[in-house]
Amino acid sequence: MRRREFITLFGGAAAMWPIATTAQPTPMPVIGFVHARSRDDTASLVAAFRQGLIENGYVEGKNVAIEFRFAAGQYNQLTGMIEELVRRPVDVLFTGADPTAVAGKQVTATIPIVFVVGGDPVNLGLVASLNRPGGNLTGTTILTTSLEPKRLGLLRELLPPHATLGVFLNPKLPLSQKQSQEVQDAAREIGLSVRIFWVGNDPEIESAMDTIVRERVAALMVGADPFFDTRRNKLTSLATGHKLPTMFQFREYAALGGLMSYGINLPDVYRQAGIYTGRILKGEKPADLPVLQPTKFEFVINLKTAKSLGVEIPGKLLSFVDEVIE
Repeated sequence: MRRREFITLFGGAAAMWPIATTAQPTPMPVIGFVHARSRDDTASLVAAFRQGLIENGYVEGKNVAIEFRFAAGQYNQLTGMIEELVRRPVDVLFTGADPTAVAGKQVTATIPIVFVVGGDPVNLGLVASLNRPGGNLTGTTILTTSLEPKRLGLLRELLPPHATLGVFLNPKLPLSQKQSQEVQDAAREIGLSVRIFWVGNDPEIESAMDTIVRERVAALMVGADPFFDTRRNKLTSLATGHKLPTMFQFREYAALGGLMSYGINLPDVYRQAGIYTGRILKGEKPADLPVLQPTKFEFVINLKTAKSLGVEIPGKLLSFVDEVIE
């Protein structure tokens, strides 16, 4: 065989051999986690969210990535944070608290969003209905604002006749006017005098506390709002220092020294949010996942705080308390 023929034959055979290729790794899905609260006071909720993901087979850093953004009560930062994540882009958005979910709805109509909100998601314009969300959003409503009248009634059991109850509300929360109306309507029904204090920053909290002490307001209920959640150490410390009975929305406050709390088990809600997020990553659509509502509520009393305040808890309250902190 001539040399030219050998080279031609060799070259033709080589062309038929399979070419070795390096398989491209599948991109890791990314979750955008945006919350109106701060990173530090949301640590237990993030842990619960991660647990929900694990229950669906997703482990952060192994087969899913999470990009975190926290507004720390500065609601005007939320839209920019979400826009940044949408440009990245992320595969699913989680939005914690009403202002965050509303901002998410305004920014994207295509990226799936799982929310936790305190108000009615239908009235907020997030979904068409609870059973059939119908768009790119679903999640859980934790009914925090709807429970204000219940908290008011529980705190009233500690007050003498004709006492005035102070209520902290944040004017920057979109639902604050509705909160105010519901609180005043509920107070009117049970014959209780309430005074609304509009506070949206630390100096206003301190000033309102001074007014409460000076004018001998009998007790304080702090409205459901993520800004107050970021200030729960400050709020419980000031109330204890001023010997002021208090009612809050989450157990976190009572554990820090607040007198009472009434609301849902928040970590469990965030675990469920992680489960929903995992299901969406696996291909389910938000439109097909009904909005969840809590069925269990926790009434917590800190007896150590009651003793330090000189407050006697009536047997009526103790008879249906879910947890006593001593």
